[in-house]
Amino acid sequence: AALSHSCSLTQPVTPELLVSPTSQDGDLGSECPEDRGNWTGRLDFLLSCIGYCVGLGNVWRFPYRAYTNGGGAFLVPYFIMLAICGIPIFFMELSLGQFSSLGPLAVWKISPLFKGADGSLLLYPLLPPGVGMGTILIVSLVAIYYNMIIAYVLFYLFASLTSDLPWQHCGNWWNTDLCLDHHVIKAGNNTFPVNITNTVSPSEEYWSRYVLHIQGSSGIGDPGRIRWNLCLCLLLSWTIVYLCILKGVKSSGKVVYFTATFPYLILVMLLIRGVTLEGAWKGIRFYLTPQFDHLLSSKVWIEAALQIFYSLGVGFGGLLTFASYNTFHQNIYRDTFIVTLGNAITSILAGFAIFSVLGYMSQELGVPVNQVAKAGPGLAFVVYPQAMTMLPLSPFWSFLFFFMLLTLGLDSQFAFMETIVTAVTDEFPYYLRPKKASFSAVICIALFLMGLILTTEGGMYWLVLLDDYSAGFGLMVVVITTCLVVTRVYGMKRFCRDIHMMLGFKPGPYFRACWMVLSPATMMALLVYNIVKYQPSEYGSYRFPSWAEVLGILMGVLSCLMIPVGMVVAVFQEEGTLWERVQQASRPAMDWGPSLEENRTGMYVASLAGSQSPKPLMVHMRKYGGITSYENTAIEVDREMEEEEEEESM
Repeated sequence: AALSHSCSLTQPVTPELLVSPTSQDGDLGSECPEDRGNWTGRLDFLLSCIGYCVGLGNVWRFPYRAYTNGGGAFLVPYFIMLAICGIPIFFMELSLGQFSSLGPLAVWKISPLFKGADGSLLLYPLLPPGVGMGTILIVSLVAIYYNMIIAYVLFYLFASLTSDLPWQHCGNWWNTDLCLDHHVIKAGNNTFPVNITNTVSPSEEYWSRYVLHIQGSSGIGDPGRIRWNLCLCLLLSWTIVYLCILKGVKSSGKVVYFTATFPYLILVMLLIRGVTLEGAWKGIRFYLTPQFDHLLSSKVWIEAALQIFYSLGVGFGGLLTFASYNTFHQNIYRDTFIVTLGNAITSILAGFAIFSVLGYMSQELGVPVNQVAKAGPGLAFVVYPQAMTMLPLSPFWSFLFFFMLLTLGLDSQFAFMETIVTAVTDEFPYYLRPKKASFSAVICIALFLMGLILTTEGGMYWLVLLDDYSAGFGLMVVVITTCLVVTRVYGMKRFCRDIHMMLGFKPGPYFRACWMVLSPATMMALLVYNIVKYQPSEYGSYRFPSWAEVLGILMGVLSCLMIPVGMVVAVFQEEGTLWERVQQASRPAMDWGPSLEENRTGMYVASLAGSQSPKPLMVHMRKYGGITSYENTAIEVDREMEEEEEEESM
């Protein structure tokens, strides 16, 4: 373990003045927290990022967004927005995490003004308010409802283990007189026309009246009873997640070899099955026919940016957390392009798999494709299951589809949980790191208990509320703040120098232009659009009461409020006039930089305990042996800094 090695190196040379009071009693070992750990395999990080980014949204949001916003023409704004705000922010998050080896809370040592309180305050037992805390609040709320969606998937997965799918026919106790079987429709189209305007499919009634039992609730204020079968599915999904993150990235890094790759196998199978169906071309034509007049609408560009933003998972802290377990010189530049472009291609591929089946379904029912196309849970739990009943071997295809959704959802959930656990354990490494498994269990149990309201008869109303507000404008504010702090407060030159030191080259003008102007400007436009075009939540024909709207808005505002509250706390910790306090709090913390001593070259050596030499880099190189290509880079960085200092003095 490199960290324990670096601890043993630093202890003998630490002058007495620099030894903290806790280590003066002779127990030097207590000053070294337990090893943080790293990825154990070469592909662990890459597959974890792919699994995190490629989630349920790729299957149930992208295809629908594409066809409603100009079909094939939607790919133009989609790839432009990927280049402007997807790839640059993705690379920025990975760089911050890998450079510091810190989670979303501790990484704000880069500018303590945005971190909030540190350990010297009486607030120490509490988590510091700040940008990091805003991120943790958002991720926690998303983790609660995301696992409920996985619970629904498990429910359907078990329901598919039968010779006849339960949502195939009418005539069950949960069906109403409005239920109309598609076999009847097909027979009717051949003999006499059937009016389907006021009818409901068996799959829709199975979802709303059997799975959700939503008729037992009059609205969000009347949750009704707990649905115990859903509650057990939720318990099972939390148990699976806990067992997979039990040993942190060491265990989840191995599980993703399956959960990140297997969905592709199923997706290809569903795609081949889909395109060989009669009428598949109708759906694919509907999905891809370009309508270029849509590109003149600002809504289409905003929709493309939103799809990129949520699909890549920037701002949730997952990317930063995963990168923090990398070795210092991992090539995240290459990984950025592999993951972001792979995610985009997966979304497009999923569109073919979905719309080919919807085309077949529209032909079977004798209705236009736009009448069967839906997004979100409506596609996954109503339309696609109904399409499955029309195929031979329907339980097999249904099981495959829901197993794909399960694997897609699980690795995104691993990332959310790893983000929360890593953030808090990095803040309190001495207390929590040795007890990481127990702490993970506490978090899982707490989030499971909070999610119990989602298992009630009115749970879907709460899920819609969480989905609409938990990661809306709050998440955008976090991402905009991160962009501005790194480029304006910490400094673009300094950030590029850190990346140079880590990867051996500086980011080009494309990344610098995006970080400085294009990405923050696009995010600001998204934020303004979201506020101006605000629409109250609804579920089908149900409109949410005003108190629920206020509760939702407060969820979003709370994560934003963490930022100014943290700034006030950080300013109060400093001394001097207000402006002096702000300046002091804005500077990086003394221990900011690479976590391992052997990686702290150039300007970062001077911040290590025991660095007494006027030429710390040369001492550092003698201590660790010959000059590597990365130390050559460090010499270049030092030379650049000296030249800059000379220019400033002149």
